[in-house]
Amino acid sequence: MRAVIQRVAHASVSIGGKITAAIGRGLLVLVAVEDADTAGDIAWLGGKLARLRIFNDDQGLMNRSVQDVGGEMLVVSQFTLFASTHKGNRPSYSRAAKPETAVPLYEAFVRQLTADFGRPVATGEFGADMQVALVNDGPVTIIMDTKSRE
Repeated sequence: MRAVIQRVAHASVSIGGKITAAIGRGLLVLVAVEDADTAGDIAWLGGKLARLRIFNDDQGLMNRSVQDVGGEMLVVSQFTLFASTHKGNRPSYSRAAKPETAVPLYEAFVRQLTADFGRPVATGEFGADMQVALVNDGPVTIIMDTKSRE
């Protein structure tokens, strides 16, 4: 799995001009699934996101998690995170899992993240044409890949 995590002041997802999910202060997580992903990848990423200390403490240091600050989470599926651009000018998405594989893994990830976070997680709609609006706070943006756990 690959994820782009953005610390946000607020974020929302719209489908067909209607806001379908919105959060205040918290994390916007764009996530992509590949065929090689397992329950281990889901567990690792869910745990990391719930405990990732990227919110400021009283001294201005990034020392608090989204849980610590009472923040919210919004998860949006985004297969384009697996774009390969090394050849030509048209990206290839061959590493991204097909929907029959990706949907169950994405849904399992949302369940895992909800359990690790301890509160409901807002989501976009898998496969929908979505418009994502956000105010990146900081800006703070982090990329995680479960296959290269840096």
